[in-house]
Amino acid sequence: MSGFPCPHCGRALTRSRRGAPAGVVKIRCPRCRYLMFDYPRACAGVVVVKDGAVLLLRRGHPPRRGWLDLPGGFMEAGEDIESAARRELHEETGLAVGRVRPMGMVWDRYHLRGFGVLPTMNFYFVARWRKGEPRAADDAAAAEWVPFSRLPALRPRFAWAHMDGVLRRARRVLLGRP
Repeated sequence: MSGFPCPHCGRALTRSRRGAPAGVVKIRCPRCRYLMFDYPRACAGVVVVKDGAVLLLRRGHPPRRGWLDLPGGFMEAGEDIESAARRELHEETGLAVGRVRPMGMVWDRYHLRGFGVLPTMNFYFVARWRKGEPRAADDAAAAEWVPFSRLPALRPRFAWAHMDGVLRRARRVLLGRP
């Protein structure tokens, strides 16, 4: 975590799991012992489905540039979860969807250059495509409809560990099997 200064004394903060409960990371200044909490960052996304296929994006920027992703991203301050998911979908694909169904939250991690790994809380919705063709924009390099039947072969190219579970859940929700 080099380069991120302590707000108290200016020395580079360090990350450690030592002395913390399982799964918790402490961010501490080695000089003045200032403690900063490693709060999770909220993210929101939409799984868009069309005729047995799901909309996947190819990431255009680090981290995981070139890997497959779902439309979504970090929430902005004061933004509600559904609005954030719709904003991200529109920014990355130009699409808007009608009714969305919440699918819940999953944990993951995001590597931010110069800071380290951030815990993320990823809230997802599922929606059926209505009209328009997706066009890659913002941080998406490409957008394509991928049949659900092809997803198992693509798992090694998923950008995030949580994607497989989210895609399986979306399919169950659409089939009426929670």
